[in-house]
Amino acid sequence: MLHPHQCSGRGRWPWAPARRGGGQGRGQNGRVELFVGWHDWSRAEAELRRVVPAATAAEVAAAVRFATAWHGDQRRPTGAPYLDHLLEALEVLVRGAGVTDPDVLCAAVLHDVVEDTPCSMAEIGAAFGAQVAELVGWVTIPEPGPGEAKRDVKLAYLGRLRHAPAQARLVKLADRASNVQTLRNLAPERQRYYFAQTVTYIVPLAAMDPWFARWYAAWQQDFADLAEREDAPGR
Repeated sequence: MLHPHQCSGRGRWPWAPARRGGGQGRGQNGRVELFVGWHDWSRAEAELRRVVPAATAAEVAAAVRFATAWHGDQRRPTGAPYLDHLLEALEVLVRGAGVTDPDVLCAAVLHDVVEDTPCSMAEIGAAFGAQVAELVGWVTIPEPGPGEAKRDVKLAYLGRLRHAPAQARLVKLADRASNVQTLRNLAPERQRYYFAQTVTYIVPLAAMDPWFARWYAAWQQDFADLAEREDAPGR
């Protein structure tokens, strides 16, 4: 099924592409679309090359190699390879939201490299340019300073995202969509925490983009049972 999407300048399709094959799926109640079909980079790259210019596909492939080298054998909280998360974020943008902007796509693949590895923002800039580094910077949680609590720093970071440029918001929305689409794989308490945080800080960002607004509305319906007595938490 094709998803109508308003064209908003560089890096957008007027229509998001139909999803094909094993990547398509639905959530618990059949409303939210899952993006878990690009975990195999060789398959993902082949599909990517069919829908973006060759130069863009080459830039993204370079970002995948860079991220893979830095993240190494890191795992997600579920135990899955960390690359799965990065490719899910990429798939959300390309096959869901119809984004073709190479800076956004590269930033989505690289969004955790500075936060979760020894890689520096300067190294991102040297390899992929100042714009990609800026986008990664917007979605990187700062290290707590002296006397600062990690939770407070995280919440301040989430609050600042409403002032982020549109490209950075797209990266964050795709990042969080990857994390919350399979939220039930986490422990129950973690599910409630992450649901509350997402509704408080991320869903308002999604309202600024038509496709993401629809996706997060469906997601919130599917996980509405998690809306229980929790303040928006830190990480």
